[in-house]
Amino acid sequence: MRKSNPRALLLPNLAIALALVASPAMAQSTDGAEADDADNADIVVTATKRSESLQKIPLSVSAIGGDDLAKARVNSVDSLVTKVANLQLTSIVGDNTPIFALRGVSMSDYSLNQSSPVATYYDEVYKGNFAFLGVAMYDLERVEVLKGPQGTLYGKNTTGGAVNLITKTAKLGETSGNFSMGYGRFNRVDLNGAVNLPIGDKAALRVAGTFAQANGWFKNVVPGQPDLAETREWGLRGTLVFEPADGVKFTLRGSTSYQDPRNYGIYAQPEAINRAGLGKWEIASNETARRKARTTSVALTANFDLSDTLALTSITSYDKGSLHFIEDTDGQSIQLLEIPYDDEAKQFAQDLRLTSDTGGPFDFIIGAYYNREQVFNSSNFKIANDYDYNGDLVVDAQDCIDSGIYACQFKNQFDQTKESFALYSDLKYELGENLTLRGGLRFTHDKGRQYGFESNALAVDGTFLQNLIPLSELNYSTDNLSGKIGLDYKFASGNMVYASFSRGYRAPSFNAQAFFDPSELSVAQSEKVNAFEVGAKTQFADRKVTLNMAAFYYDYRNQQFINVDPSTAAQTLLNIPKSRIMGAEADLTVRASDGFSLHAGLGVLSTKILSGTVSGNNVVGNRLSNSPEFSMNLGLDLTLFDGASGKLSLHPEMVYQTSQYFEVINVPRLKQTGYALLGGHIDWESDDGQWNLSIWGKNLTDQQYFTSRVDLLAGFGFDYNHVGSPRSYGITVGMNF
Repeated sequence: MRKSNPRALLLPNLAIALALVASPAMAQSTDGAEADDADNADIVVTATKRSESLQKIPLSVSAIGGDDLAKARVNSVDSLVTKVANLQLTSIVGDNTPIFALRGVSMSDYSLNQSSPVATYYDEVYKGNFAFLGVAMYDLERVEVLKGPQGTLYGKNTTGGAVNLITKTAKLGETSGNFSMGYGRFNRVDLNGAVNLPIGDKAALRVAGTFAQANGWFKNVVPGQPDLAETREWGLRGTLVFEPADGVKFTLRGSTSYQDPRNYGIYAQPEAINRAGLGKWEIASNETARRKARTTSVALTANFDLSDTLALTSITSYDKGSLHFIEDTDGQSIQLLEIPYDDEAKQFAQDLRLTSDTGGPFDFIIGAYYNREQVFNSSNFKIANDYDYNGDLVVDAQDCIDSGIYACQFKNQFDQTKESFALYSDLKYELGENLTLRGGLRFTHDKGRQYGFESNALAVDGTFLQNLIPLSELNYSTDNLSGKIGLDYKFASGNMVYASFSRGYRAPSFNAQAFFDPSELSVAQSEKVNAFEVGAKTQFADRKVTLNMAAFYYDYRNQQFINVDPSTAAQTLLNIPKSRIMGAEADLTVRASDGFSLHAGLGVLSTKILSGTVSGNNVVGNRLSNSPEFSMNLGLDLTLFDGASGKLSLHPEMVYQTSQYFEVINVPRLKQTGYALLGGHIDWESDDGQWNLSIWGKNLTDQQYFTSRVDLLAGFGFDYNHVGSPRSYGITVGMNF
């Protein structure tokens, strides 16, 4: 085994954006949100905290209906990138824990204590830590992806955007439900169902659940070891709606989920050393422990109509989650580098807002938000734990003492508490019949504490050898004023043009990757984005064609970034001072007839770092990570026949993107070349709508592509890669009642 420096472990992941929206699928109406009529091209969303047509709000939003997501087999948050062309992700810590990049803004840190600048919400409840994500993509009404800085409408500040998953709610006076079962490649079994039950005249209960299990698709050639990249998960959600009086509504949601598949596998390169004799879907891994993730959450949403023009909304939530796994980082049958991760988190949040609907020229939303998150985090670098450094035929503590690196474990752990308090507002004023001024301000006070931080060197059996970082504590406290201002003009035809300026903010962060010296402990400064956007929302040809376009320019300051000092190999969390992002996007929907429609999303991106040094490298002029210069998706909906025997329809889909980097040093060998993914589904539905059947396929050409890449060649002799899922297909049968 070659000697190496473990501290060369670097995972700088940035993001940018200049792309487009994805195939805009027809969103379903939510509670109280209904389209103008059944034949128009309107999609009703609640992105502005009001039920409005997507075509009437001056924001870049992609809305995808829950039924469309289910039919297209978008059953994990990761898969949303195939539907929103400007949405990228890095899956560097595994499936269902995505690090999103939206319009070029992303988190360039893989640590489990961090929160992404592209926020994820479940029914308006912010889920910051990875441990809160869990199994989410079932029984959904729709998904809304909001692009650009958020803060005047959404609970938590974000610099990149927001992904809001909206579940189906309980309906009064209705007994209904659905159930489906599916079977696919790798012996995949899926079970999904929901039931809606009335409880008297003023209450209703909806219970929904999901279960999925599949064999691992990453074939392990090590004798006696199981395959990796399994699926084993279940989730359960209950929703209780109570309307005791006119204008009063309570919605109580509770959910839990559990996952314990064999962990993901690492595709280690170079080929000649690390993958000799292996096929592209094969791995030789000695570490095959299960990845365990558990979530529990409860949220109460209360709505009160205080008058004919004023409503009060309160959202109170509590989340608890845990994530434990061991990564076979070297992707080989030796114990060169393996890292156990532990993340336990809980949070309490309260959002309170007043919303006016006067019918006059002026309306407002004003609110207050509080969030408290507590995290315990631990990581353990296990380096060459099978290497007999002394040659005495036993691997023990003496090998670590003598080598200083081989046959050693370097383990850190800490607790972290973050609190955020904010006052926010969103205002609109009609300057004329067709011209509207919009804006808002947000004041945020953030404070954080990282305490009990300690790092120790251990022997292979866990025996304590040396304290490397003594018990330490870091703190921050900061205030921020951010906001948005914009104008929009509506033409007599109903089309709209708009222009806006917004400022985004992301709170400071603590470094979780300090292992060897107290100097590695650091607090990254807060991140800021100044975003300029112009756009148009249009419909023509008797509203059969919808074309939405946007162009944007971002001034990106102090992006938080993991940095490795080339002289000491110390990992510190720093800031890239300045980058710029610019681009354009377009969404097109053509409903040529009742039996044929087309959905397309196109995006272009241009990103450049204007000031910054990473790992001793001047990165000025380099591209940001996860930023293909061109991306697109295309979907067709074709009805083959519709009669007494039912409806048969065909839905081919294609996603394409040009080359990109996963790191900002732009190492040529780590460049992901452009690729396309082909898939689709064929659906049959009975004439009465009770029965349905779907035959589906994803990545039908078996394209191999990477979802993250890290340069570990100098320190460990390999490049670290996550691989996207191979070809999959199956059949699903469902019923509605």
